[in-house]
Amino acid sequence: MVDCIFCKIINKEVPSYKVYEDASFYAFLDIFPVNHGHVLVIPKTHYPDILHTPSEVAEGLMRLVQKIAPAVLKATKSEGFNLGMNTGSVAGQAVFHTHAHIMPRFPDDGLRLWGHKPYEPGQMETVSSAIAHEIL
Repeated sequence: MVDCIFCKIINKEVPSYKVYEDASFYAFLDIFPVNHGHVLVIPKTHYPDILHTPSEVAEGLMRLVQKIAPAVLKATKSEGFNLGMNTGSVAGQAVFHTHAHIMPRFPDDGLRLWGHKPYEPGQMETVSSAIAHEIL
């Protein structure tokens, strides 16, 4: 993809701080990190988001996250991490190339998790049934 910053990183047209590379995937430091050590893991083939990524590529991506995340924890001396994947601009996706965020977390780092919205009586049944009906 010509205008994709991640494709440019893969093609060495834009510099990055690589932490891992193989024939199918590339991992590097996020330039706008949540915390230092925030790593992006991407497939080398361009897919706009996880919904358009073949299952075998998505599975490989998650296996790589399992390999890289412990290294992030150890290197940053973090006790935990958030794993993020935004799909669609409304969800905060800024680069439309499938990617996973490994974000190390620290006590008192000032970051918050998303809020909660309680269901009204009967609403859980309606929503769960609608979702189940749409699963192919």
